[in-house]
Amino acid sequence: MIQKRFFVNGVERNVIVDGEDTLAKVLREQLGLTGTKVGCGTGHCGSCNVILNGKLIRSCVFKINRITEGDCVTTVEGIGTPEKLHPLQKAWVKFGAAQCGFCTPGFIVSAKALLDQNPKPTREEVREWFHVNRNACRCTGYIPIVDAVMAAAKVLRGEMSESELEYRLPENGRIWGGTYPRPTAVAKATGTLDYGADLGLKLPEETLQLALVQATVSHANIRGIDTSEAEKMPGVYKVVTHKDVKGKNRITGLITFPTNKGDGWDRPILCDEKVFQFGDAIAIVCADTYENACAAAEKVKVDLEILPAYMSAPAAMAEDALEIHPGTPNIYYIQNLEKGDPTGPIFETAAVTVEDDFYVGRQPHMTIEPDVGFAYMTDDGILKIHSKTIGAHLHLYMIAPGLGVEPDKIALVSNPMGGTFGYKFSPTMEALVGAATLATGKPCFLRYTYFQHMTYTGKRSPFFVNIKYAADKEGRLLAMETDYNVDHGPYSEFGDLLTLRGAQFMGAGYNIPNIKGTGRTVCTNHAWGSAFRAYGSPQSLYSSELLMDELAEKLGMDPWEIRFKNCYRPGATNPSGQEPEVFSYPEMLEALKPRYEAAKKKAEKESTDTIKKGVGLAMACYGCGLDGPDSSEAWAVLNPDDTVTIVSAWEDHGQGADMGAIGTAHEALRPLGITPDRLRFTWPDTSQTPNSGPSGGSRQQVLTGNAIRVACTEMVAGLRKADGTCMTYAEAIAAGKPVKYVGKFTVPGVACDEKGQGKPFVVYMYGVFLAEVSVNTETGKVTVDKMTLMADIGKVNNRLVTDGQIYGGIAQGIGLALSEDFEDIKKHSTLLGAGFPFAKDIPDNIEIVYFENYPREFGPFGAAGVGELPLSSPHAAIGNAIYNACGVRVHRLPARPEKILAGLGGEHV
Repeated sequence: MIQKRFFVNGVERNVIVDGEDTLAKVLREQLGLTGTKVGCGTGHCGSCNVILNGKLIRSCVFKINRITEGDCVTTVEGIGTPEKLHPLQKAWVKFGAAQCGFCTPGFIVSAKALLDQNPKPTREEVREWFHVNRNACRCTGYIPIVDAVMAAAKVLRGEMSESELEYRLPENGRIWGGTYPRPTAVAKATGTLDYGADLGLKLPEETLQLALVQATVSHANIRGIDTSEAEKMPGVYKVVTHKDVKGKNRITGLITFPTNKGDGWDRPILCDEKVFQFGDAIAIVCADTYENACAAAEKVKVDLEILPAYMSAPAAMAEDALEIHPGTPNIYYIQNLEKGDPTGPIFETAAVTVEDDFYVGRQPHMTIEPDVGFAYMTDDGILKIHSKTIGAHLHLYMIAPGLGVEPDKIALVSNPMGGTFGYKFSPTMEALVGAATLATGKPCFLRYTYFQHMTYTGKRSPFFVNIKYAADKEGRLLAMETDYNVDHGPYSEFGDLLTLRGAQFMGAGYNIPNIKGTGRTVCTNHAWGSAFRAYGSPQSLYSSELLMDELAEKLGMDPWEIRFKNCYRPGATNPSGQEPEVFSYPEMLEALKPRYEAAKKKAEKESTDTIKKGVGLAMACYGCGLDGPDSSEAWAVLNPDDTVTIVSAWEDHGQGADMGAIGTAHEALRPLGITPDRLRFTWPDTSQTPNSGPSGGSRQQVLTGNAIRVACTEMVAGLRKADGTCMTYAEAIAAGKPVKYVGKFTVPGVACDEKGQGKPFVVYMYGVFLAEVSVNTETGKVTVDKMTLMADIGKVNNRLVTDGQIYGGIAQGIGLALSEDFEDIKKHSTLLGAGFPFAKDIPDNIEIVYFENYPREFGPFGAAGVGELPLSSPHAAIGNAIYNACGVRVHRLPARPEKILAGLGGEHV
């Protein structure tokens, strides 16, 4: 141990530390300054940034023994507080630069260091600074962040009043459709919002720290587990194995369709008989410190019989492949699609046909905050589990039977979380911390390292697609045929639903009267398939949108023209046989055309022998909901202090549940004159909040938004006085009026039948992407110069939220197109290795044009969702732009430089 005396935020600190500890650990665990976050833990993400003696450093890799007497450290807490915000923090709030907010303190500290040395940076210099210093954001697409820095810099230079960074309520008092800041924005910008690891530091002293014993192979039989040596290690309280789990020791995959050949009980909480993928949890070491737990985990001996590992759908489908789950075939679900007349004769007689194969791969979510959670027993005997769950009620029922706990004896809580983008639609650690707490009777805390986070949590499931179009000589689509295989990893949860998404979204956006398709869900030994933003549509639309350009080329038509000819109009139906609820495509395409024509001329003018410019289009479409009659519930409660709390389980993984709830409630409560500052929201807790359903499929603004609207409408009816004002709490109680109002809402959807026909969503999102790219023919590097999205998401609740969602989704689409991959488990297990897009990888020029004259009948105040739309097909527009630029059709993503060079050399890529 060593003594260190230094200054933190202007205050002298005197601490006794382990010299090998990082500065981040000392700041967080010994000094309680949890505004400094630890994300990747390897210096790749910048969430741990602090300023040391005027220089920006990454405190997660800076050893405390390097601190010298009198050094000065500045953390986010030293830049500003909720009571006295720095202009940077005010700007972050104003421009919506904090979405999930986990990376925000690191960015603000980094921006402070930049402006201290360069008070008048250009936008390009700001982006360069963040890029070089590895400040990573997965939510925003960086544009709101750069906006915030530029505005704050103006204030600090005296060129703009600080008051211009503050929100002003419009004269009419209405916030719907405006830029009201998120209720959590100030806490995120000041580092005062506690995420999972921060809450872990506030647990009782008796809390056990957990370390997992995990598989380092992808497929094996377990012959024995020996914990005896580990149990003797210092500080170990217990080593938990499958023998300690009292229930089924399985997480139910909630099989969606009866034709699924699996039973849904295929994922073990702790492996007992087999290992199914790399990283599978075999045992949990519970100890007094994390270090002791990790040391003991190394001593657990697992005797394995290694089996062949099937790391792709084609490998698992081979005739000689073993059944990964004995008794269940590796192809365990088949999704058929039949619409209109038989397609065979149509293809035989059609004037033009095209056919091609495509692959969209295993995109990693790459959240900045790794997975984290904890559990404890409450005083009344309830097992309470806190995590990053985005489906609190859903997960409760998925893990309770496996743990052997009745549903009324377990509760799940969604912590403030640093993004999930869908991976937390699946339980990841909930059952593990629950099993450890049940086995030890102690509070238990578990935080994955970034390697564990990348290797053990789910990924986007790859699609192997063959697709065909038939058209007449004028380019009107006559038929489509699809044949595709979904590599869903070893666990079946939601795999059938994902395969259905292929049937719903291949060819979406176009009126295709006759369709035949077959999709298969395949069990493999690669990373399990979990939800990822735009679940199923990126794989589907990449295939159908690139093939649409191939059809246009074969017909000698312009890509814009063929889309305009075939897009949805009255009388058209989507692949599910459902007539769209609105017809916005023609207007969006017409509005896009002058931009498209200008982009083509610009590309032609600016192309050189080395730098080839190109443009590409793609239609975008996604449904809002979970298929069929989806439901939600929310409450509006008048409090004794005359504020109103909107009680729901609308989980917020960065997309803006706080603003979604407040914006919708305020609009519904406007007749009562309740100002937005009097509205409160809740963090989901299954023991205290109603079942609002999971935050996935862009369903919450529609479903829970409507439930909130209904609850608030009931409150208006119940508490409105004759003069139009609202009763106070005291008046309501005196008048015998209820102060709690329940809102329930169910959409009238119809689940798809065995032929894929139905009305799965009553609200959709529609869009058209335009990508402008440069291809360096010497290096193969593709740069996205500009992205444009014509977006129909119905009426907009809040512009800061929807702009941010679209910027961030497009950024993830650029990553999917050009760099992101998780095929090689070891190589792709870091942010850099997996191709994370940093600031300069994303264009500073992203244009969003909203079309709000298509209000949704079943959306609250006409709103649809937004989250899935921006990642449905930007990568397809980029793929088409690459071909337009240099003639390389990328069939298998990502389009990394070596692939472009191979394509330029004549290879099929």
